[in-house]
Amino acid sequence: MKRDQDHFRGCLLGGAIGDALGAPVEFLRYNQIVQKYGQEGIHDLEFNGDGLALFTDDTQMTLFTAEGILMAFTRGNVKGICHPPTVVFHAYQRWLVTQGYPKVEEFKWVYNGWLLGVGELHASRGPGSTCLSALSSRKAGTIETPINNSKGCGGVMRMAPAGLVFDRDRVFSMGAEFAALTHGHPSGYLSAGALAQIIFNLIEGQNLELTVEDAMQELAKHISHDECTTCLRKALSLVQSDLTDQQAIRQIGEGWVGEEALAIAVYCALKYQNDLRGALIAAVNHDGDSDSTGAITGNILGAYLGVNAIPQAWLERLELREVITELADDLLVQYREGEDWWRKYPGF
Repeated sequence: MKRDQDHFRGCLLGGAIGDALGAPVEFLRYNQIVQKYGQEGIHDLEFNGDGLALFTDDTQMTLFTAEGILMAFTRGNVKGICHPPTVVFHAYQRWLVTQGYPKVEEFKWVYNGWLLGVGELHASRGPGSTCLSALSSRKAGTIETPINNSKGCGGVMRMAPAGLVFDRDRVFSMGAEFAALTHGHPSGYLSAGALAQIIFNLIEGQNLELTVEDAMQELAKHISHDECTTCLRKALSLVQSDLTDQQAIRQIGEGWVGEEALAIAVYCALKYQNDLRGALIAAVNHDGDSDSTGAITGNILGAYLGVNAIPQAWLERLELREVITELADDLLVQYREGEDWWRKYPGF
């Protein structure tokens, strides 16, 4: 069992580190990365003028997912009733404000979360067009009534917090439903459910290979799972191949869509399952969506290995490290009586 601060912090901080490592090369082809950084590709964080490594919308939305889940727990404890996807949708409406979108009258009562007051989160870090268009419509998509047909990775890349807190009976469905708020294609939300299941199993103490197999068994229960399952099986087989990481990842895809992003992360995590740094370097040096594949890889291995597996020199210079750590600790607690908690995570 890894239900402790070490592994909860590792999951969220590892994701943020992977995101920050991949951010500078997100839109570069692999040959451009090599040309800029040398044959090893990018292998260290880049820092802004304040000496901080900056993450992207992937981590921003992960943090708002966590805040929404915690508000759902508050509501459930205080009022006895709660629909977590609705509360998480409201959290995403707060994230939308940080991207420069106006508050709207119909949601004026949801603009009271803790994270909305964190000034550094009010920054545009390459937000996905699908998330922006879906959320700015002010309509929440569902699995039964999809808001679009997108299978972009914007659903899966933000879903690690669901895996940390929901029980076995709900973890896959909650991950999928949270992603379906913005991504209507089955591969867009089933990949998110699968990541939540993987994180849950790792926190329960399952080894990495078995947790991926278990996630695929859960996937098989859902209509239109074939793309996700096929991609994950390919990742498992490529771990045993003699291909270079770049060659293997190229066979999986570029990670712009949910099933590919998850499969690339699974490949890197399995290939370097005791070496978080090596896994992240592999996860970001390819043709595609480097920050998302880095973030998901960091979530998985951070949950598996714990926060001490992250290079200390990287952790010390990660922006908002204290905020991420506090959210991870709060996810471990899930709910606490008292005004301090209710001010952070009001139940409305």
